[in-house]
Order: sequence, then structure tokens, then C-alpha cells
Amino acid sequence: MILLIDNYDSFVYNLARYFERLGQATLVVRNDAIDVTGVRALRPDALVLSPGPCAPEQAGASLDLVRSLHAELPV
Repeated sequence: MILLIDNYDSFVYNLARYFERLGQATLVVRNDAIDVTGVRALRPDALVLSPGPCAPEQAGASLDLVRSLHAELPV
């Protein structure tokens, strides 16, 4: 399963559809609705960040997810 982090950009659902057309189960989660523990519990095969946000302080958990998980799964 691909975990797709939604950084509040409308393009996220286009990405999800592309992954699903390629046969990949995809779960979209908003950047402020998950944390590192939540990602680990889901055990995704890959983590994808959607486009956005405008500034790092609007990225929710995205930066922490990359810092914490880049050695555990493809980002």
C-alpha cells in the first residue's frame, strides 16, 4: 500500500488515481491527521508526499515523517 500524505493540494487525488491505475492500493491522509507512529502502524510499502504546502510551517507532519522514516521505507 502506498501512503499518500495530502498537503492540502488538489493534485493529491490525481496522484492517488494514477497509483491505483498502476495496481497499487493507495491511502490518502491529511498531513495533520497522522504522525510517525501512525505511519508505522499502517506499514505502507512507500510514503509519497503531495505537492504543497506554501511554507514548511504549513506542512503538518510531512517534514517529521521524512526525517524519521526515510531509512525505513521509500519516500
